[in-house]
Amino acid sequence: MSLQPFHLAIPVFDVPLARAFYRDVFGLEEGRSAETWVDFNFFGHQLVIHHHPKMPYQEHANTNSVDGHNVPVPHFGVVLTWEQWEALAARLKAEETDFIIEPYIRFKGQVGEQATMFFLDPCGNALEFKAFKDMGQLFAK
Repeated sequence: MSLQPFHLAIPVFDVPLARAFYRDVFGLEEGRSAETWVDFNFFGHQLVIHHHPKMPYQEHANTNSVDGHNVPVPHFGVVLTWEQWEALAARLKAEETDFIIEPYIRFKGQVGEQATMFFLDPCGNALEFKAFKDMGQLFAK
C-alpha cells in the first residue's frame, strides 16, 4: 500500500510569525497563500496555517503521561527516517529550540522503540517528530 499525503489545517494567531517558523526552522516550501492562510509542503504532506484567535490549548496544553513524560494533547507531526530525525534534532538544538520533551529514545529495548521529540510552534501548536529504526514497529503492540 502506498501512502497518500495527508492534509492538516491548524490555527495560528499570528500568520507572519508562524509562516517564518515553518519556512525558516524547517525549510518548508510554501505553496498557495493569502493574507489569512499559507500552504506548506510538510515533508510531502499538505500543512495549512490559518489565522484564528488563540485557542485554549495554545495557552495551556493538556498532557497525557507516555513513557514517563507529559505529552501535550493535541499534537501533530511526521514519522521521519532515522537520519532525517537526527538531522532535524540537531538543527532544532542549533536553533536553541525550547523542547517540551528533549529528543530521546522512547520505549528503549521494548516493542515500538522510537526516537521522539516535542516542541511548540510560536502559536502554541505542539509538534512531535519521531523515527523508527524498524518501520515495522510503527503499529506494533
